[in-house]
Amino acid sequence: MLKEFKEFAMRGNVIDLAVGVIIGAAFGKIVSSLVQDILMPPIGLLLKNVNFSNLFVSLDGKHYESLPDAQKAGAATINYGIFINNIIDFLIVAFCVFLLVHQVNRWTRKPQPAAPEPTIKECPQCTMTIPIRAKKCPHCTTQIA
Repeated sequence: MLKEFKEFAMRGNVIDLAVGVIIGAAFGKIVSSLVQDILMPPIGLLLKNVNFSNLFVSLDGKHYESLPDAQKAGAATINYGIFINNIIDFLIVAFCVFLLVHQVNRWTRKPQPAAPEPTIKECPQCTMTIPIRAKKCPHCTTQIA
């Protein structure tokens, strides 16, 4: 069983998948930092100093100054600001994956073969198929221009 597992793990697809997962996790951290540390502060500033990670609704009806204060008090909260950050994270990652897949598809796309020149046509009189270079229809003897 150990030998079979080793053969399975050493196949190219499994190793490629593992590398992709590791790189994807690291890329996710970079995107999260981009959103939280670079994109959201200016957006929050434009929206009158709103800190999205501190936007929440307390379900116990009490007012708390910040999310950590509410969590220390053990209050149940709906953290919609963190949810907004996660949506932005997802959209950026999805867009980057789209760009990557789009580029790979462009590299691997095979050129479309040119349409072959037609070798036959229809006689305008009897609608039988005849060679494209025919000057006279062999079926109805009509002159073809």
